Amino acid sequence: MNVINPGQWAPQPPPGGHDMPSPFHGDRLKTLRTERGWSQADLADKIGSDARQVSRYENNRVAPSLDVLARIGEILNITVDHLLYDNAERRPLTGPSTHLDAQLADLNHLTDDERTTITNVIDALTTKAKLRLITG
Repeated sequence: MNVINPGQWAPQPPPGGHDMPSPFHGDRLKTLRTERGWSQADLADKIGSDARQVSRYENNRVAPSLDVLARIGEILNITVDHLLYDNAERRPLTGPSTHLDAQLADLNHLTDDERTTITNVIDALTTKAKLRLITG
């Protein structure tokens, strides 16, 4: 009987028949998801998947298909090149249409208390404007 040393075994080809590394950056997906306060299940629901699959994406165990990648970009409002290329900057998929839209997009960088303060100011100003219209 011939005994084969495990070091002599031929390496098995990876699933899919190729050994190209995935260019997908799962760490960036996780950052984008957590910035929004979403769980893996939340993101999964939005892209039509499940939390286990999102975990696989974030841990670079698998890369999303092109259609899932497109949904991720749309849901997170980000160009997919940021998720695929090392040097790709983070850019919104759709840009703000007005100066006010750009300022509102920047609110994501504020703390919860700062956003509450701004919301209170906006509420006060809009209430004042409505009262002005009512009283003539």
